[in-house]
Amino acid sequence: MATDTIESEFDAYAQAYEDALNQGLSVSGESSDYFAKERIKWTASLVGSDIDSVIDFGCGVGIAIPTLKSCFDPSLIWGYDPSSAAIERAVKEHGDETTQFSFDSAQIPKSSFQLAYCNGVFHHIPPAQRQAAFSIVLQSLKPGGRFAFWENNPWNPGTRYVMSKIPFDKDAITITPPEARKLLIQAGFEIVVSHSRFIFPKSLSALRPLEKLVYRLPVGAQYLILAQKPE
Repeated sequence: MATDTIESEFDAYAQAYEDALNQGLSVSGESSDYFAKERIKWTASLVGSDIDSVIDFGCGVGIAIPTLKSCFDPSLIWGYDPSSAAIERAVKEHGDETTQFSFDSAQIPKSSFQLAYCNGVFHHIPPAQRQAAFSIVLQSLKPGGRFAFWENNPWNPGTRYVMSKIPFDKDAITITPPEARKLLIQAGFEIVVSHSRFIFPKSLSALRPLEKLVYRLPVGAQYLILAQKPE
């Protein structure tokens, strides 16, 4: 699915991924860990915590794995990423008897997961390959399984600024919410809900409770499309 360019790009950042990411996120006043936890907590509020199997599609070095474990306590977590260097680090830091990783999409078990989680991955996938990537996620899910698709919102000026400051994001091709919904439907998913998150930076954190009132407006730094594999 992924090109050699994508693989080599993230191989180069595998050992200092968080530093490169936080370099851009610093303008928000928050770290990558904060956003990872908030995304997964929001996902859990929609799908519930009774999830026995999760695939982190595009897991990178495994930043989300600890929070996925704590929120869902699944019996199986599978992390996939095309960067072999990132997967090597993820295995070293997060691998155990319930957590497996692969950099080959062909190794992903089919019809095996209740939840697929994906954050900020598809803007790195060439547009011509995105449909195939969505199909891989669909095939990995059990019937009725949910797909929490998180992406950077190109309609948010702050998002575009942050991405310009992150070495591996500055040349990425973003994907808008309508484009993502169209591709998900074409791949065979049913759309459940679309939400927007991360409107206010840390300096305006007192206003963050207001996000619960406007989460359906596509104004946040990221958006979530929760989709489902048909029963």
